Amino acid sequence: MIRFEKIISSYVTMAVLLALYATGLAAATFVEKTYGTLFAKTAIYYSPLFFLLQALLAANFAAVAIKHRLLKSKRWGLLMVHIAFMVILLGAFISHLFSQEGTLHLREGQSGNQVEIRTNRGHSVHTLPFRMELVKFTLKRYPGSMSPSSYESDVLVHVDGVTLRKSVYMNNVLDVKGYRFYQASFDSDERGTILSVNKDVAGRNVTYTGYLMLLAGCIACLIGKNGRLRTLYRQLNARKNPSKLFLFAGLFLFSSYIYAETDALSLTDAVQQHAIDPAHAKKFGALSMQSVNGRIIPVNTFASELLRKLHKDTKFGRLNADQFLLSVLVMPDMWMRVPFIICPNDEVADCFDLTHGQCTYMEAFHDDDSYKLQDKLEEAYQKMPSARNGFDKDVIKLDERINIFNQLLNEQLINLYPKAGAPNGKWYAPGDDLSGFHGQDSLFVSHTFVWYLREVQEAMTSGDWSQADELLDAISTYQQAIGKEAGADAEKIALELKYNRLDVFRWCKIGYLSLGGCLLIFSFLLFYKNKRRFKWTIRLLGIGVLLCFHYHMLGMGMRWRIGGYAPWSNSYETMVYVAWATVLGGLLFMRRSPVTFALATLFAGIILFVSSLNWMDPQINPLAPVLKSPWLMFHVAILMAAYGFFGISFLIGLTNLALMSVIRKAKLTLHAPALRELSLINEIALIIGLILMTIGTFMGAVWANESWGRYWGWDPKETWALVTIIVYVLVTHLHLIRKWYNLWLFNLASVLAFASVLMTYFGVNYFLSGMHSYGQNDAISGVFTWLYAAGFIVLLLAVSARKGKRLTH
Repeated sequence: MIRFEKIISSYVTMAVLLALYATGLAAATFVEKTYGTLFAKTAIYYSPLFFLLQALLAANFAAVAIKHRLLKSKRWGLLMVHIAFMVILLGAFISHLFSQEGTLHLREGQSGNQVEIRTNRGHSVHTLPFRMELVKFTLKRYPGSMSPSSYESDVLVHVDGVTLRKSVYMNNVLDVKGYRFYQASFDSDERGTILSVNKDVAGRNVTYTGYLMLLAGCIACLIGKNGRLRTLYRQLNARKNPSKLFLFAGLFLFSSYIYAETDALSLTDAVQQHAIDPAHAKKFGALSMQSVNGRIIPVNTFASELLRKLHKDTKFGRLNADQFLLSVLVMPDMWMRVPFIICPNDEVADCFDLTHGQCTYMEAFHDDDSYKLQDKLEEAYQKMPSARNGFDKDVIKLDERINIFNQLLNEQLINLYPKAGAPNGKWYAPGDDLSGFHGQDSLFVSHTFVWYLREVQEAMTSGDWSQADELLDAISTYQQAIGKEAGADAEKIALELKYNRLDVFRWCKIGYLSLGGCLLIFSFLLFYKNKRRFKWTIRLLGIGVLLCFHYHMLGMGMRWRIGGYAPWSNSYETMVYVAWATVLGGLLFMRRSPVTFALATLFAGIILFVSSLNWMDPQINPLAPVLKSPWLMFHVAILMAAYGFFGISFLIGLTNLALMSVIRKAKLTLHAPALRELSLINEIALIIGLILMTIGTFMGAVWANESWGRYWGWDPKETWALVTIIVYVLVTHLHLIRKWYNLWLFNLASVLAFASVLMTYFGVNYFLSGMHSYGQNDAISGVFTWLYAAGFIVLLLAVSARKGKRLTH
């Protein structure tokens, strides 16, 4: 009995149990992908062995708390966080045992009370103690688009002799006698609704209590005087001589990609020699239009997205996006023979006899005008998406580019003309069917664009752009008169044009990389020569970073105003936000550790560099209905801020490992104070990141419960978020196991732990699948080559830095 008490109250036991728990969760996500969700839940998540493991974790904490008298030491934050997790586990167990979850299908004019319940044990039907009647189902779409903006069900609830009229729509839950109804889906004819039904009063109340305790405990950990964070701050402040150690950090080199054609076609030169006047092209780019997803945008935005899609660049030679688009519309025959459509797969190019790298539109067709890609394209689409290989995917992408250009040649896509009273606020392109326009509007939309292109052709010869300018003014006036009904906002259009012109994040990328690099250089000089001018130079560089930081924030604010939602809803936006949060974390450590500040700034530049690569899509898109929730905004914002602090920790850990590698063993003790100081900052960043990650993850659980009726569904994304929490819990608790703890292991663990962040952010979308598909990026594979190379470098550093094992805090 005594031996069991010793084992269950051991910190080593804690580490082993946490490692087993994280490994089991991670493995379960791959099992789920292979064998399905129901099998994963039955075999792992809801298995007796997993319940036992969770019970042992709770018992371990209780035993540790008693053994080390945590209550007597008044470490309230620590106690509350751990008790909160026990309460959350209890709530989850109650939900597993007693909750009811299913779907209710209703057609307009019909009522029902039969809920279909699906579990890992099969199907069953549950009868509600009241009846629901669907009065009307309404699907709202974004103007001019088939993308749903929202969908809602108008229902009558017949309960206890009373009839209540209610509405159910995304993020608006109906609660009747403990049963909660959520808008889940709808019938294809849009006359029926599918409501998700959930009854979990006891489990939800216990779990939400645990969430509130967790939030209070995390806040107490941040501000409590007896907490680990305050202890680390006191240790840091006790060091009277701040470290001036410069990092022997690796150089971050970025290759410049130069696109040069030694045998360039004469047409490529010709389209650039006959360039549209930049001032007129800018005026053309300022026109409004409706994008394919229904958003009203400047033509300049469409032109930029089009050029990026077709050519994977923001310019074509000397032509900017506006000049490119107008040139294609004016000289379509010439552009059909210009090699500019990106074709990066040489196997695809050889198969269809296309020019490697960039091909022409005409190359995609045989002499008899038959489509070269047709047979292989049909083969690709006949396969399940998961069965398609790289060749299939590249054929589909090439076909998409060719079809986009084909539509442009036919003057489609460029939806310039709003129509009064049009269904769903649709705008029309010059090449669309315009027979729905009547009277003067019909004459105007049918002829103005033809006249305009003719005037542009003449102006390119004569140099007189006045007539073309007048026709642009006429189109603009028409848009302003009719377009307001379809949601056109002149202020937003002007703001988006300014946003495009400023190119905020490109300049922030350059600023962070250059300023961060200079900060590291002057930290190196300060290490060897403690001269006042070096300190002042570092301060001036810090001011430059601060200005760049505020410019970064301005860009995010502009994007927020243009899109109408918080700018962290897709891969590109979250990377931009993580870069901002990383600099914010660096600013917090600026006075204490210029090195940490420099690393954070440099890391932010690297993140923005990655976000600017071709496989990242910066397009502003309308939100999916499920994302229109304030809970989501805070959930993502807090999580991404956590990633910023984890990134800082990763760089500090990597730096310490590099220093341990290059410093000779005899001089390692001499530099130990500097290594310890950086390790203290590393741990502070880890704890702040862990607290933010924990709060953000469980705030996401609240969002999920308020949106689709369950706070935890073991989706791969949320499971890996939990794995990340557990991994960083292990790292931050290493100091409790004295016989294991040393600076080498702690810094190595902080570096390796970042792999869980990368898996949560990138890997889940690439290796796995789940409900979080709205955050996916299909072209993510390009980054993994660099990640594997980085992993190899970390392995080499870990081996060469082993002499640092003798150093402790």
